[in-house]
Order: sequence, then structure tokens, then C-alpha cells
Amino acid sequence: MKLKSLILGSVAAAGLSTAGYAADLGVLTSLDVCDALGLSGLTISSDTNCLQLSGGVSYEFAIGDYRTEGAVAGTFDGNRNIPIDNAGADWATKVEAWLKAVGTADSDFGPAKAVIKIKEVDLNRVNNTAALGPVFDNDGERVGLYIDEAYVSVGDTTVIMAGKKGSIANLGDDEPFNYLGLFNSDAIDGKGVGIDGDDTRLGGHVIQVVSDLGNGVNVGVGLENLNDETPNAGATGFQNGYTAANAARAGTLVGVVSYAGEGITAHLTGAAFGILDGNVQEWALHAGATGTFDAFKVRGAIAYRENFKGTTADILNGLASVEGTFDLFKIALSGEVANVRNAPANADTGNVGDYTDYGFGGSIGVNVTEGVAINLGARYFFDDTNTVIGGDKSTWQVAAQLVAAVTETIKMTGEIGGYFGNAIADNPAFANDSVFYGAAELAWAPGGGFTSSLKGEVNSENAYKVTFKAAKSFE
Repeated sequence: MKLKSLILGSVAAAGLSTAGYAADLGVLTSLDVCDALGLSGLTISSDTNCLQLSGGVSYEFAIGDYRTEGAVAGTFDGNRNIPIDNAGADWATKVEAWLKAVGTADSDFGPAKAVIKIKEVDLNRVNNTAALGPVFDNDGERVGLYIDEAYVSVGDTTVIMAGKKGSIANLGDDEPFNYLGLFNSDAIDGKGVGIDGDDTRLGGHVIQVVSDLGNGVNVGVGLENLNDETPNAGATGFQNGYTAANAARAGTLVGVVSYAGEGITAHLTGAAFGILDGNVQEWALHAGATGTFDAFKVRGAIAYRENFKGTTADILNGLASVEGTFDLFKIALSGEVANVRNAPANADTGNVGDYTDYGFGGSIGVNVTEGVAINLGARYFFDDTNTVIGGDKSTWQVAAQLVAAVTETIKMTGEIGGYFGNAIADNPAFANDSVFYGAAELAWAPGGGFTSSLKGEVNSENAYKVTFKAAKSFE
């Protein structure tokens, strides 16, 4: 509010100094539009519109010997990898910046908005002293300067949206409570049970309608991925890094029903992919629910996807997790299953045909003193019929973590652990039958929205990594 007052005060002073400029500066002299619309933050208003500004900058630098990896647990949707020695130096430097403007005005149907978010990602990587950048980020994100969001919306309890934005799909209520998580959950983009994997068929160019029906019930329907911008990881730069629209992939019909209230959140999301050419290429369902009952939390989630990523595979992922908090203790148990039918040969796992992977995990957290906590955890994964390594494979991970608030702004985290099982012992990528690791992180948050951290990691495969991060956002 001090910055807003300074801006408006300066404009008012300028308007009083020269009457001839008053008409030009009148666009900034309305003081009550944003308050009337219920908006706050860094705002500038005219007689009819309120403009909200927000943004942020983050920086990350990593150096070590870490970019070559080996899989400790395979799934059809990806792998859980850990770094191994590649006898060469790796490093990466990344700057990410974004600026978002939301213009809001009143209408007969509710607030009318125009949203523009500009984003830039500068990323350069070196793998074993061979330069790779500028390249795609690990999550398929573009590099360069581009428009991340550009859409209009209108409405109050019912909102109509059109343009370029994220999906209305609800894919929440599906992460395990135990602090190590679960192997298959980690392999899925965004964690959980997933339906979108690592492709881009949700969001993008969209037409969406969402409505609040009251009593905690919300519904929505949308046409998404109308442009089908598909990442091409083999290309450099964002212009060549996205392929042209694929008629068979374009168009995703999304429907969602969700509930939040009385200690329970739940949802059901459905999606049909590639509908614009008149033929549904694949479809998926995602459902999750979380209940909080006094000292306990219970969560269950399930996801199904037919013809996964255009293959013949049908995937059913399920997860269940429970957490109990008792004075100084917190106990969590989780389990997961991944059932695949009609799977083709997969370069990552070698799984073919029908198989079922499963895993479980648990953790115990103890608040030793105020500001000091210890977490002990373990998890297990059974990889069914992994033909790459030869037969059924299993992986264990055990770990101990210490979290200490040194001051109100400084936090230290340390972790030691190891991976065991025949998935590692039989994998020629690893030099040892078991892999031990250690990590330590110092995080600093002095206030004002500024955060930074320094983290070091090392393992018995002679891999190591040092990462520095700093970020600041404003609104």
C-alpha cells in the first residue's frame, strides 16, 4: 500500500502542478475502483479498471558430477533415477523471470478480466564438459522469452475463460504423506497417481467454464490443448523446440467435479484426448479424496489412462496413505500399485505385456525440541518383469533426516540414506551393489519474499552436486 500511495500521490501532485496535463493523468486518479472490486496488492486504477501487477525472479546454479543417472526403480511412466559418476564436470545456470498483469472491471455478469503473463527462462547446461544449452528444462519448459498466459474471463460464481492458460483439471489429493514418498509416485510428473504424464495435453489454448454450485461443490468443463504445442526435446531454442499442431493429438475435453468442506476434499476429473479430428485418441480419469479427522488424515487416489501416450498400453495407478499426529510424533504409512495392460516394449523399463508394479513406504517424525525435528523413513518398490535387467526386481530405500531452525530465518536440513535391492545389484549402470548418499542444505528466508538456499549432495557412486538458489516475488 505504501508503494501504491507513493505512485498515486506523485501522479496527483503532477496533476496539480500543470492543469494542462490533468486530463492525460486522469487515468491514474481513481482511488476506489480496486477496493470496490475486492482487489489488493500492487494495483493501479482508472475510473473503471483495476490493474494488478505481480512478478518474480529466480536464479539457480548447480555444479558437480551428476547429469548421468541410473534407474533404481523403473515404471512404465518413467524412472526413479539417482546420479552416477560420468568422469566429467557438469554444471547448469538458470534465470527465470515472469511478469503478470491482470486488468479487472465490473460487468453485468461479474468481474471481467484480461490476464497477460510474460515469462523468460535462460538456461544453459554442460554435461561432461560438453555444452548442451540453451535447451529445454527438465520439465519440458521452454527457454527464451514467451507469453506464458494470455486469456480473458468473465463471471462470479460462474466464470467463462478463453485464451492461453492452465488446465481446470483437478489432479490433487494424490500425494503420499510419508516424507520419502513412493517410487512410482515420484516417477510421475507432478507426483501422485497422474493422468497427464510428461506430455502437454492439458491447458494451452482453451475455452473453459467453471461454476460454484454452493455447499463446497464446484464443476467445470473445458476444451483444452486446441493448439497442441508438443515439446521436441531434440531441438534447441523455443522456436524450434515445439512441433506444429498434430491433428491426431489436438483437442482435449476436460470435465471436473470437486468438493471441499467439513474436513474433506474430493474430486473426479475426466479427459478425452485428441477430439478435434472426430476420433478420441485416448481418455483418462483421475479421482482423489482426503479426509481430516482429529489427529488423523486419510487419503486415497486412483487414475486410469487408456492408450497411454498413443501406445496400446492401459494404465491403472492407485495410492492410499494415512497420517497420524500424536503430541511429539507423526506417523505415516502409504502404498501404491501400477497395473499395466497391453504394454509395448519400453526403452526405460523393458516391461512388455501385462504386469503389476507395487510399493509401500512409511515414516516417523519426532519433534525433539522446538525447531528441531527428526524424520526416519523407508520405502520399497517391486518392479514386475523388468526384461532390461532380467526378471522381477525390487528396491529399498532407507533414510534419516534432521531439520533444525537455527534462527527465525535460517533452517538447516541434513539427510543420509541408501538404496538396496537387486534392481541396483543387477544393474550394470551402478559400480556398487548398494548406493549410499548424504545431503545437507542451508536455507535462508530473511523476509520481504526473498528466499535462498545452498545444498550439497554426494553418493557412493562418486556423483556429487552443489546447488545454489535465490528467488524473490512481488505482488
